[in-house]
Amino acid sequence: MPLREHTKQSHRLLVLTLVLLLGCGFLATSLVSYQASLKSIRASIVNTELPLTSDNVYSEIQKDLVRPILISSMMSRDTFVRDWVMKGEKDVEQMTRYLREVQEHYGAFTSFFISDRTLTYYQTKGVLKQIRRDEPRDIWYFRVRDLKEPYEINVDVDLANQDRLTIFINYKVFDYDGKFLGATGVGLTVDAVIKLIDEYQRRYERSVYFVDRAGRIVLTGADGGPMGARAGQSLAEVKGLEALQAKLTRPQTGKFEYQERGRDHFLNVRYIPELDWYLFVDKHENGLLSGIRNTLYLNLLICLLVTAVVLVLVIRLMRRYQASIAALATTDSLTGLPNRRGFELLAGQALQEARRDRRPLAALMLDLDHFKQLNDTYGHQAGDQVLQGFAQDLRDGLRQSDIICRWGGEEFIILLKETGNSTAHQLAEKVRNDVAVRRYPYRGVNLHVTTSIGLAEMHPDDSLDSLIGRADRGLYRAKQSGRDCVCVEPSGNADVL
Repeated sequence: MPLREHTKQSHRLLVLTLVLLLGCGFLATSLVSYQASLKSIRASIVNTELPLTSDNVYSEIQKDLVRPILISSMMSRDTFVRDWVMKGEKDVEQMTRYLREVQEHYGAFTSFFISDRTLTYYQTKGVLKQIRRDEPRDIWYFRVRDLKEPYEINVDVDLANQDRLTIFINYKVFDYDGKFLGATGVGLTVDAVIKLIDEYQRRYERSVYFVDRAGRIVLTGADGGPMGARAGQSLAEVKGLEALQAKLTRPQTGKFEYQERGRDHFLNVRYIPELDWYLFVDKHENGLLSGIRNTLYLNLLICLLVTAVVLVLVIRLMRRYQASIAALATTDSLTGLPNRRGFELLAGQALQEARRDRRPLAALMLDLDHFKQLNDTYGHQAGDQVLQGFAQDLRDGLRQSDIICRWGGEEFIILLKETGNSTAHQLAEKVRNDVAVRRYPYRGVNLHVTTSIGLAEMHPDDSLDSLIGRADRGLYRAKQSGRDCVCVEPSGNADVL
């Protein structure tokens, strides 16, 4: 494999390795950061946000229930109610007026009294009905009568108000000797709770709803419960919540997770003993994670840009370094002229152009006379300074199109483009004369050298080696002729003098 092709493959491998290292490093950092943020947000949702929302909703419900409980307690101990029952319930209008006053004064949705002696249901508009043990809608009364506690909170439809779902506070009424007389209390519409649910759903972007022990959704916001479920639906009908129904057979508070359409949901369940319901606060992570996902995408974009910038800089540096290495490989470090390798590259192209355009080309081979003696007398630093000065004189005295090279040691070669034998001889003589009168100062001494030159013009059948060989033979003859002269080598078969 050629060296140039091998170098290109090495560079491509280096760039690919750098891309992989940068890409993997940035990707790993971004993903670790994303996972850490994801874990933190999930922990915040499960351990803080959902329980806090659940506590707030529960507190609001308790606050809404405290006042009606106090009202019902007051009604159960009101002497008018007890005396009116004990006197035989003779004037129905008196009880109706009393219940109406309670309802209007305290802002209750409904108020009622049921006599245990006559099983009559009194309401603000008069007698509502006679209750019966075999009537399913009256079972609650007989349950209250057998309670050990003084009251219960029951959620049921209100017969007197078009079966609207109502929260009833049912309080026992006793005479002065502790004998059970009936049940009284007030009812609150669930609209206030629905408004509370809607407010929390809007403010915290989560779903809030209530479920009874049978696993039925009993109360939701105006827009429904999870995935749009409505009151009366079972949890078994809601995708992802089927398994929870079996866990609600006993009062239970806990944290749960489920999936729906590829989205992870976090659920906080709290049992509310006053209602015998479960409060569900449901939050899917997509909304909260969109922010950190956008951050991840932004980080990846930044990483891509940084990687691209680094690669561009690396490629530019590699090209500069490669150009620098190439220059070092083809340039003489002392004189700044092309070295032999550099000359071969330039001269090969010049020969092709001369053959193609059928133009003349001449080569001069130069050697500084007695240069070893100068080094021995004044030192190598003096010799180096002479070489540098000589090279600069050649550059100043020739055209930019001419190719000048330090062939080695004190030998130089010049390739004169579009120059025939006669003109080349004149230029060679000019160079020799300029060197002869030139002085090179060094530590107070003016150093002086002369040069011998061999000249050869390119023939149609010449190669670079044959052309240089003839110029070198001309140089040899110049040295044999006493130095400080120019000798022309006319043909490849000329004799060496």
